[in-house]
Amino acid sequence: MRFLMWLLTYAAGLTVAAWLLDGIWFEGAKSGSAELQDKWLDVLAVALILGLVSTFIEPVVKLLSLPFIILTLGFLLLVINAGMLLFTAWLADLFDLGFHVDGFWSALVGSIIITIVGWGVRVALPGD
Repeated sequence: MRFLMWLLTYAAGLTVAAWLLDGIWFEGAKSGSAELQDKWLDVLAVALILGLVSTFIEPVVKLLSLPFIILTLGFLLLVINAGMLLFTAWLADLFDLGFHVDGFWSALVGSIIITIVGWGVRVALPGD
């Protein structure tokens, strides 16, 4: 159950970021029920990739850049999160999932949106 909530939290964040930003999108239909039918599996697959990247790669990058994170008073974490989203888009392209992030600034704002939506979902859902 915890894995499903984790996956749906990332999927919700990705969906909201793709909905709000022109620089983040999924290929396929643009509106209506056809959009939902066309993209739901891709959204879950990209959410899984983003979750795995956030679980295994992001902590290593944060550990290696810890002195710079301290020096920048934590602002480097925003750049790292944007990089993880760009890396996720690159991996999704390798698997032909139709997920695209158009540049660093879209990734930066998108990672902030995904973080806020994830926090909101975790707050709204009952605890363990």
